[in-house]
Amino acid sequence: MVWIPEGSFLMGSDHHYPEEAPAHRVAVGGFWIDRTPVTNAQFQKFVKATGYVTLAERPADPADYPGALPELLAPASIVFVPPPGPIGTGDPYRWWQYLPGACWRHPEGPGSSIRMREHHPVVHVAHGDAAAYAAWAGKQLPGEAEWERAARGGLEAGEFAWGDELHPRGRPMANTFQGDFPHHNSLLDGWERTSPVGAFPANGYGLLDMIGNVWEWTDDWYGGHAATGDKPKGCCRQASIDPGSQHGNQPRKVVKGGSFLCAPSYCRRYRPAARMAQGIDTSTCHMGFRCIVRG
Repeated sequence: MVWIPEGSFLMGSDHHYPEEAPAHRVAVGGFWIDRTPVTNAQFQKFVKATGYVTLAERPADPADYPGALPELLAPASIVFVPPPGPIGTGDPYRWWQYLPGACWRHPEGPGSSIRMREHHPVVHVAHGDAAAYAAWAGKQLPGEAEWERAARGGLEAGEFAWGDELHPRGRPMANTFQGDFPHHNSLLDGWERTSPVGAFPANGYGLLDMIGNVWEWTDDWYGGHAATGDKPKGCCRQASIDPGSQHGNQPRKVVKGGSFLCAPSYCRRYRPAARMAQGIDTSTCHMGFRCIVRG
């Protein structure tokens, strides 16, 4: 783990997506944070020690999804499946599939495995799965402000965790999507999906993969970014629910950092200030986490 000293920083951004605004100064206490996202090997150790079964490996409770077709209640998770050709970016359901059998052990569904991917970030973990691992390890999930302070690596005004250019001197600094999203990834960074932790340079605090590779869970309920003291308004469970969103009546947590699917033409969330809402009942092939220990 890496020590992040207490201090204040300018959180959020006024120059990108509306949910990041307004930029506002936030103070956080010192804390330790995992140098990398939790890997498949680390998560496997947890599962072997505890017998834990992730949300994606359990059938859904019909009471939670009244009227759902029985086949949609089978153990499953959400997987990115690139279309064969250009389709535009207006309908994400054209490249996301809810695949029975997809889980952390089988990241692309039945027939896939984590063999030779032991040092890649674990994926297909819902918020409760991440929290269970953290508790077992004697750690916690980070708050949004803690995560963002760590991701900035001491560069308060930097657009990215490494400066103001996405690819300084043409060099990819994180695992993101290059090419024509969603159908053609040029693989400029060398990776189509997740990459081993540490495949890209560390930030100023020595942290790896804070940007790209996988989105990371925080423990904060999603709400507006307008500040009241050090907390955003609407910071509580009930206020995080938006029935008009793709998550329906499920409470949502903040996720940070972007993933291997963030592209300049579609999702420019490969920045410390970026944030997204994720339903706590949802796991995907590009969602992971890391833990902290507060000082």
